[in-house]
Amino acid sequence: MSIKEIFESMDYGPAPESAGDALAWIVDQGSRFGHFINGAFTEAGEGFDSRNPATGEVLATLTQATQDDVDAAVAAARAAHPEWEALGGPGRARYLYALARLLQKHARLFAVLETLDNGKPIRESRDIDIPLAQRHFYYHAGMAQLMDSELPDRQALGVCGQIVPWNFPLLMLSWKIAPALATGNTVVLKPAEWTSLTALLFAEICQQAGLPKGVVNIVTGDGRVGEIICDADVDKIAFTGSTEVGRKIRQATAGRGIGLTLELGGKSPYVVFEDADLDSAIEGLVDAIWFNQGQVCCAGSRLLVQEGVSDAFHDRLRARMDKLRIGNPLDKCIDVGAIVDPEQLRRIEGMVSGAEGTVYRANFPLPEGCYYPPTLVSGLSPASPLMQEEIFGPVLVSSTFRTPAEAVQLANNTRYGLAASVWSENINTALDVAPQLAAGVVWVNGTNMFDAAAGFGGVRESGFGREGGWEGLRAYTRARGEPGALSPVEAYAGDSAEPQPVDRTAKLYVGGKQARPDGGYARSIYDAAGKLIGQAPIANRKDIRNAVEAARGAGGWAKATAHNRAQVLYYIGENLSARAGEFAALIDRLTGSDGGAAEVEASVNRLFTAAAWADKFDGGVRSVPMRGVALAMNEPCGVIGALCADEAPLLGLVSVMAPAIAMGNRVVLVASEPFPLAALEFYQVLETSDVPGGVVNILTGSHAELAPVLASHMDVEAVWSFSSSDLSEVIESASAGNLKRTWVNDGRARDWLNAGDARDFLEQATEVKTVWVPYGA
Repeated sequence: MSIKEIFESMDYGPAPESAGDALAWIVDQGSRFGHFINGAFTEAGEGFDSRNPATGEVLATLTQATQDDVDAAVAAARAAHPEWEALGGPGRARYLYALARLLQKHARLFAVLETLDNGKPIRESRDIDIPLAQRHFYYHAGMAQLMDSELPDRQALGVCGQIVPWNFPLLMLSWKIAPALATGNTVVLKPAEWTSLTALLFAEICQQAGLPKGVVNIVTGDGRVGEIICDADVDKIAFTGSTEVGRKIRQATAGRGIGLTLELGGKSPYVVFEDADLDSAIEGLVDAIWFNQGQVCCAGSRLLVQEGVSDAFHDRLRARMDKLRIGNPLDKCIDVGAIVDPEQLRRIEGMVSGAEGTVYRANFPLPEGCYYPPTLVSGLSPASPLMQEEIFGPVLVSSTFRTPAEAVQLANNTRYGLAASVWSENINTALDVAPQLAAGVVWVNGTNMFDAAAGFGGVRESGFGREGGWEGLRAYTRARGEPGALSPVEAYAGDSAEPQPVDRTAKLYVGGKQARPDGGYARSIYDAAGKLIGQAPIANRKDIRNAVEAARGAGGWAKATAHNRAQVLYYIGENLSARAGEFAALIDRLTGSDGGAAEVEASVNRLFTAAAWADKFDGGVRSVPMRGVALAMNEPCGVIGALCADEAPLLGLVSVMAPAIAMGNRVVLVASEPFPLAALEFYQVLETSDVPGGVVNILTGSHAELAPVLASHMDVEAVWSFSSSDLSEVIESASAGNLKRTWVNDGRARDWLNAGDARDFLEQATEVKTVWVPYGA
């Protein structure tokens, strides 16, 4: 096409980016790559081809890692860790700055290589992926510089196994490696089988930066290599990928006492109200679903449009789809590139084939190769598989709503909870709806905004943990010191006979009322001298069900103001203090010690501390490079099930309950198994302290029997365990069903008198939701 023809037709002419330097780099390496272990590349071995998805051409041959390769990488990382952590934050910062500068220096090489390997348009690699990768290293260089002063009580976890996906190969690498290195960890990273080349180029710049040997190790291969890493002697696993694989990783790491961050799938709602700027919303939607060919975990793949503008919006959307340009990803005029691999293309085709509703495909011819057209499927019911399942391709599904309440209901009608977009020119509508959406990230009048300063991650089956911001940094640290082992605490035995002069059979506390156990059983509780004190009910799975149901019905507690929650906690503390002597005597008799008074005093202080934090642990505004704000909002997890400490029958329960309800959660507490009567006496305090029914529920019984029931319950968002029984593996494994958050003691002791009110409880009781609000028209 001549310049004159382009000018007259206003069609885009080709603007190809040269691939010469990237291809030359591959050839210079012999077109075959080994692993990067202990600061050097290994000899290339048997493996697999990495192909250009746009053409099908082989780019290079990569090596399939073996057990020995992973073991060598982990050993190198383990050996490098002490000196790397001892280098200190400022010392590590210098290396991170050097890596950031080298990413800038070689930006075009990285961008072209990413597009060749992945199939995404060069404009996206050049303008989004690579600059964001640089930003993460610069940002976390600053974090490393500040760590010693800002996190003096934290230390590195050790060796981190990291597994990244194929949709953002270099960017996901940066999200994981930068915070790990900043905090003093060493890493073993596995890039995706289909897209490993930019990770290997990154290994080369690690050499150029003079990074100490063993600090970064990269092994290539298929999913089997990821399994080997998950089974290896590492201290944390960070994984981005599918929910299905995330479940397997949760089960594989259960009970091992290692950290876990899962950033999984999504089916993100894109909510358009009738007062929205429709043209802006359509441009945002193009970015939300056809960015990277829709191969984005947070893609706005589920369109919800208010009925009053639905027809007009869809007409404009179809017209805009027809103007999208699909073709050679190295052409700077291209909007939609190639699907990453024929296997992924077949998956997309299979899901859309025979779909209900009306299917509209962009009206232009497809190039030869691994391409799929931008597609709109409208008229779907909320239960349609295409509305519920992640397609991970350039396919948008659509439905309508009438009211804001219905929009929220439809948006939350999914097992995922990664991201959401809300479009409205009415700020009241936007900021009313955004907090109600079950998502870790919400964009107002925008989409796909990311920054290293703003945490990113999901809720529900989109995983747990955050990447970016202070919350992402802390996920690569632990409290300083080595806690001792926790020994099982046994109940006292006795031989006193019933009946007692006065019946002392306590009840469960469910929904604000005393309740008899479903099974109708109770067990005798004896003091250290073997004398009968009373009976405690034995709860079963139906009692768990009733307690969880009561907790879900108390959802209004999360909407109460933090000030009101604080007043209730102060009131509980006052009422407990008024009965301090009575509780102290009971604890001394139950435990056979003389520490009851100290435990009651600490419990009162714990309640007052939680009340003080209720309106102060409130997130912040993150400094992101945009004309707007990113609000990091601390939201309650929801329903938290907790197995309370055996050794501290009152303080262990209060230390869990107080911060959890201060943050707006509702709790199902399984009291100390050997000494349950203190907890059952405590519900009398709750009954006189204005605690709404269902906010606090107290059960007694066998921790070993109740733990798996709580952990597998689909209506529980988090499970904590401080039991002296060895339940960590059981809880973490059972939690994989709905991928709920867990916090377990791994058989380690906690000093409840001196460390029970740590900030950890507040962080575990909240999810960080990042709400992006741009300024201006």
